[in-house]
Amino acid sequence: MNPIIVIPARLAATRLPDKPLADIAGRPMIAHVVARGLEAGLGPVVVATDAPAVAEAAERAGATAVMTRSDHPSGSDRLAEALQKLDPAGAHDLVVNLQGDLPTLDPALLAAALAPLTEGEADIATIAAQIAVEEERTNPNVVKVVGTPTGERRLRALYFTRATAPYGEGALYHHIGLYAYRRAALARFVALPAGTLEKREKLEQLRALENGMRIDVAIVDTVPLGVDTPADLERARRIISGAEA
Repeated sequence: MNPIIVIPARLAATRLPDKPLADIAGRPMIAHVVARGLEAGLGPVVVATDAPAVAEAAERAGATAVMTRSDHPSGSDRLAEALQKLDPAGAHDLVVNLQGDLPTLDPALLAAALAPLTEGEADIATIAAQIAVEEERTNPNVVKVVGTPTGERRLRALYFTRATAPYGEGALYHHIGLYAYRRAALARFVALPAGTLEKREKLEQLRALENGMRIDVAIVDTVPLGVDTPADLERARRIISGAEA
């Protein structure tokens, strides 16, 4: 197994423009995310971007930058283009897709996302945490994964939804959008058309399930802070400065 971490990053976020370059403790956000990837120690860290300023910041932080097209519909498509440019022979057989808005991520979560691929038969792997806050159970912005247990703290995903599911008593799991792919699975995934359920739920991962691909889920203890709004950015600044645990 020869993993690589790829961070798709673009400047076109609507709620927080120029997000990868937002200052956190004197460094751009993308530099903090690169640092988390390097700390995981799983393999090389690459930033896939269409913005020269992001590429420059990534390289200063110790990553390899790959310039990609600006018209990709998703981070997965940008990931696939970057890998084809950087590693066309497929030497890296596993790839972790690290979102560029997770500057406070615990690097151990990257290894957790990769584990179902190194230990099992999945095409794609991801992570989730048990929902402990009641309002998250009904919040459509919190994506839930429904799965069947396959081992200790491990599920095989059957469905992802914004609704409260499954019905009845028991644990619900907050899906965390951090993925690991086998190279062949990523190539197949980005070549598939958007599925009916994917478009209805607005969840890209349903495309894989609709086409018979296997997604396994590692259960982790915490949900990392994703920076999507100015309020999230301020909280990330407090966490990194040590003002908030």
